[in-house]
Amino acid sequence: MATPLRPEELVDNAVVDANGRKIGKVGTVYLSDESRQPEWVTVRTGLFGMKESFVPLQGAHMEADGVHVSVSKDQVSDAPRTDTDTDLTGTESAELYRHYDLPAPRAAMPEEHGGTARDTGMREGVEPRGEPEPRPGMAGAAGAGTAGAAGTAGTAGATGTAGTPGTTGPAEGEPMVRSEEHLHARTEDVETGRVRLRKYVVTEEEQVTVPVSHEEVRLEREPVGEAERGEGGRIGEEEQEVTLHRERAKVTKETEPVEKVRLGKERVTEQETVSGEVRKERFDVEQDTTETGEGRRRET
Repeated sequence: MATPLRPEELVDNAVVDANGRKIGKVGTVYLSDESRQPEWVTVRTGLFGMKESFVPLQGAHMEADGVHVSVSKDQVSDAPRTDTDTDLTGTESAELYRHYDLPAPRAAMPEEHGGTARDTGMREGVEPRGEPEPRPGMAGAAGAGTAGAAGTAGTAGATGTAGTPGTTGPAEGEPMVRSEEHLHARTEDVETGRVRLRKYVVTEEEQVTVPVSHEEVRLEREPVGEAERGEGGRIGEEEQEVTLHRERAKVTKETEPVEKVRLGKERVTEQETVSGEVRKERFDVEQDTTETGEGRRRET
C-alpha cells in the first residue's frame, strides 16, 4: 500500500518524471478540498526556471532522490499556463487533468458541472494561504459588482470614479492627508568580540663577552753577584714549583622589570550607509468633462 504524501515532505524536494529525468524543485503544494491530501505541486521549468508549471500527484511516490511523478518532463513543460499566486479554479483544474490525460476527481470539475470552484493552496513552509483576491471576471466574490470594473462596489478605499457607491473619503471641501514613511537611523552598541592580553615565556639564546685572564710560566734570568760568586757553587738536583691560575667565566641570571603593558580601547568613527523600503502616498486626480464626455487624469 502506497504511503500518502505529506506536504512538509514535498516542499523543496526534487521532482522526477516517469522516465527518471529531473523536472525541477517543488515550490507550492496544493491540497484537495475533499481529501485534504496533496493533489498538485508547482515546479519551476523553462530557461533559468522562469516558468512555474503545475504537476499532478496522482500515482506519485517519494524516493531518496525526490518525488517521482507519473507524467513526463515534456508534458510538464507544455502544460497550460496558470496563475500560481492564487488557488486553482475548477475550470483550471479540469483543463490540467485533460492535458495530462488523467481522470479528474469530482472536486476538479468546473463550477457549471457542480464541482468545487477552487482547491486550498499551501505555500512553501506548508502554511495555508488565506482566501485569494477575486480575479477579474470571477463571479461570486462577496460585494463584487461588474467583474474587473474600477471602483468595485463595497470595497472600502478602492480607487474608482467619483461618486462610485462604496467609496469612502472626506466630505467635499475637507482636505485629504498624504503620508509618507521615512527612514530614521540610530546606533546601538553590540559586542563584536573580545581581546585577551596574555603573558607567556619564551627561551632565547643570548651571548655576552667578558674578559678573562690566566697565568703562564716564564723563565727569568739574572746574573750572579760577587758575593754569591765568592761562596762558590754546588752541583746537584733541585726543583721549584709554581702554581698557575686563570679566570673562568661564570654566568648568573637576574630577573628585572623592563616595561608595563595593558589593554586599552579607542573609538573609531566611520560612515556606514543603511537602506530600506519606504511607502509614500500619492494623489490621483480625475476630472470628468461634462461637455465632451471625456475625462482628464493627472497624478500629484
